[in-house]
Amino acid sequence: MPARAVSANWLLKSRTRTENTMIIASPDSRKFESMNDMLARNWWAVALQGVVAILFGIAVFAMPFITMLSFVMVFAVFSFIDGIFGIVASIRGARRGERWIWLLLSGILGVAASAVAILWPGITILAFVILLASRAMVSGTFMLISAYRLKIDHGRVWLVVGGIASVVFGVLLIFWPFVGALVLTFWTGAHAVVLGATLLALAYKLRSQSVGLQGDLAHSTTGITE
Repeated sequence: MPARAVSANWLLKSRTRTENTMIIASPDSRKFESMNDMLARNWWAVALQGVVAILFGIAVFAMPFITMLSFVMVFAVFSFIDGIFGIVASIRGARRGERWIWLLLSGILGVAASAVAILWPGITILAFVILLASRAMVSGTFMLISAYRLKIDHGRVWLVVGGIASVVFGVLLIFWPFVGALVLTFWTGAHAVVLGATLLALAYKLRSQSVGLQGDLAHSTTGITE
């Protein structure tokens, strides 16, 4: 058989396999596309979460000898705002028929942690460290699970980095729960700044995809009008 015929036959089979794969994966592909588009449209919520995290980290670094009560209150405010942004983004997606359950669960976790800190202001250092570690590990796990559903060009790597940073922070607190107050504030501030930076980088990637979505929508609308 001539080389050209063999090459053409191989290309035809390869194209057929690709088309079949696309057809089989079509439902999941549409589901993932919908989820990615939801996050892209709500890039601003991710950016605000990043800004709040960085401000929290700066506040912690600026007050290294902060009292336990003040530390708990600052954490409660940060956790509440962060959780609200997550819940708002997931609700906006639900209104469009999209689902991002891990974002919703992470938001609920943040609000719950804030409620515990506010209702129990005299919390002991050990209990607060356990609360801090639990929130970090669970939210980090949710971020890693969500990263699996996020496209690479939507900033998957930044979501992975943020998730790993949160899990590592939680593990450190679990293994060394009796660290001094100064070390605790340093770890907490460093984690908040790193997490905030990754969320801002993620928001930037999502915003670039959001602009592309708006351009496609405008183009399709123009085509229909014509």
